[in-house]
Amino acid sequence: MNLKNLKYLFLLMMSALVLASCSETDENTDSEYDEWQAKNKTAFAEILVKAKQEGEANGWHVYRNWSMENQTGNTDLNNKPVTPTFNEQEDNIVVQVLGQGEGSAVRPLYTDSVMVSYKGMLKNDYVFDSNFTTGDYDVDKAQTSNFIVKGVVDGFATALMKMTHIGDHWMVYMPYTLGYGSSQSSSLTIPAYSMLKFEIVLKGWYTDGKWIKK
Repeated sequence: MNLKNLKYLFLLMMSALVLASCSETDENTDSEYDEWQAKNKTAFAEILVKAKQEGEANGWHVYRNWSMENQTGNTDLNNKPVTPTFNEQEDNIVVQVLGQGEGSAVRPLYTDSVMVSYKGMLKNDYVFDSNFTTGDYDVDKAQTSNFIVKGVVDGFATALMKMTHIGDHWMVYMPYTLGYGSSQSSSLTIPAYSMLKFEIVLKGWYTDGKWIKK
C-alpha cells in the first residue's frame, strides 16, 4: 500500500471517529432533555414533598405566588362566593434557607429596587446565569446586580418579597409556571417547561428614596 492510500485510509478512520463522537454527544444531550416537561414537573413535586417533610423548623418554606397570596374569592352569577383555585405544584415556590441575615424585618415591595447576588440553575444544576464569579457563593468575591422586583419572573419576585433581612441567603425552587413558562427563553439557555433553582443573597434594597444595606 503506497503513502497516498495510507493517508486516505487514515483520513477515513479519523472521520469515522469524529462522527461517532458527535453522535454519542448528541444522543447524551437528547436523552437528558427527553420528556423535559414531565421530568421537571416531577422534580418540583419531589422538592415540594421534601419541604413539607423537613418543615420550617429545619429551614424549609413553601410560599404562594405573590400575586395570589391575598386573593379573595369572587361571586358567581347567583352572588354566591367562589373560592379561588390554586394549583399547589404551579402556584408555589419552595425555599431552603441557607443563611439568615441581620437587621430589621422589613420586606422589599413589588415596586422596590433590590441589590442581589444570585446564581440561576436548571434542575440538572446547569448554570444559565450568575454573578457569583466563582462556582460557590463567596461573600468577598460575588458581584451584585440591581433591578426592580416587578421586573423579574414571579417566582423570583415572590422570594424577594419574603426576604426580611439584608444578607438572607436562600435556595429557591420554582415551577416553570413561575419561571419562564412554556416558551424557551430567548436571552438565556433555558428550555421550555423548566423548573428553576436560584441561589439568592439579598444585599440591599432601595425604598423611600434611599438604599438599605447591611
